[in-house]
Amino acid sequence: MEKEALETAKKSAEHVARKSQVREIAEAIVIALVLALIIRTFVVQAFKIPSGSMEDTLLIGDHIIVSKFAYGLQVPKVDDINLFGVNIPFLETRLIRTWGSIHRGDVIVFRFPGDRSKDYIKRVIGLPGDKVELRDRVIYVNGEKWNDPHGIYKGRLFGEDPEKTVNFGPYTVPDGFVFCMGDNRDRSYDSRYWGPVPIYDIKGKAEIIYWSWDKDNHWVRFGRIGKIIH
Repeated sequence: MEKEALETAKKSAEHVARKSQVREIAEAIVIALVLALIIRTFVVQAFKIPSGSMEDTLLIGDHIIVSKFAYGLQVPKVDDINLFGVNIPFLETRLIRTWGSIHRGDVIVFRFPGDRSKDYIKRVIGLPGDKVELRDRVIYVNGEKWNDPHGIYKGRLFGEDPEKTVNFGPYTVPDGFVFCMGDNRDRSYDSRYWGPVPIYDIKGKAEIIYWSWDKDNHWVRFGRIGKIIH
């Protein structure tokens, strides 16, 4: 009897120990997921570049890190997104400007005003109150030629109004908004077509390329890894 009792106690102890281990692993996984969600929501987030609108600053296949802490706090807010014509409640964040300044020339990720379920990446050209104008493919801000070392012109391949790739404005940026353009000026669908970006919809500032894959050559662009985004 004593032997059977000892065996039963031993098995019971082993079962408790296994249960405790499973619980510890489950708790560790939950904590890791919560931390990852917090970091992704409020601190940094990874994005992949899907189009050539920011060439040659960012290429298709570049993977970047965006600082969501650059301009302030990302505050959770329940909002509606339109999915197949139906408004669905969705938990997202909105930028509350608590520190940091948005500068002309910053490369930012934001919710596309035309479909806020999508993220776009462009360069800030105009701040609230700025008068932005494009004359013969030269950018002017508040009447002065803007130093534009990143802009390139590869010819128009698509778009709603080709004239806006050559001449645009003058346009005054409203309060609470920024005016954005892609560096690939002729091939970027940007604020020239759909208007300014609400500052509260900015998700963060693009900081660094951490990975880059050239799908045409099926190889890594090693020279772009670790490149700071300017």
